[in-house]
Amino acid sequence: MKKSRTYDIVTIAIVAALYVILTMTPGLSAISYGPIQFRVSEMLNFTAFFNKKYIIAVTIGCMISNFLSFTWVDVIVGGLSTLIFLSLGLFLFERFKGQYFWNGQLNKAFLFFAIFFSISMFTIALELKFVAGAPFFVTWLTLGLGEFASLLVGAFVMDKLGKRVDLSR
Repeated sequence: MKKSRTYDIVTIAIVAALYVILTMTPGLSAISYGPIQFRVSEMLNFTAFFNKKYIIAVTIGCMISNFLSFTWVDVIVGGLSTLIFLSLGLFLFERFKGQYFWNGQLNKAFLFFAIFFSISMFTIALELKFVAGAPFFVTWLTLGLGEFASLLVGAFVMDKLGKRVDLSR
């Protein structure tokens, strides 16, 4: 059965909306912004390993969520950072997707991506340095650790979900 363009647009919109919901829900929004963050929504980055169209979905979700943050600069920097590093991470680590650590518990591609994407938080640390005067290295460390923690949890969740739900559609 041939997928329609409408179906792709709808699934992209759903994933983008899920990103916004997982970022903006009261309780979660308190830990989703600033120099120390843990965005549960970042687990949706792994949807791109199932279908590249979700790069756009996650980027849109990130930009909408950042539009509601303290500065419009976050829309541009966060959105471009997500688009660039999610695309690059997928390009670099997709080949490891079928390989696992710890007796099939942790997808190698997801772990390598989590490390890579956490390092990419230097872009957000630079933004916070210039916009809010936050110290660069401390901010990069806290952002990177928060990103890694959320992606590590997300790696387990999305890998298990991907085995039960066809995320490639």
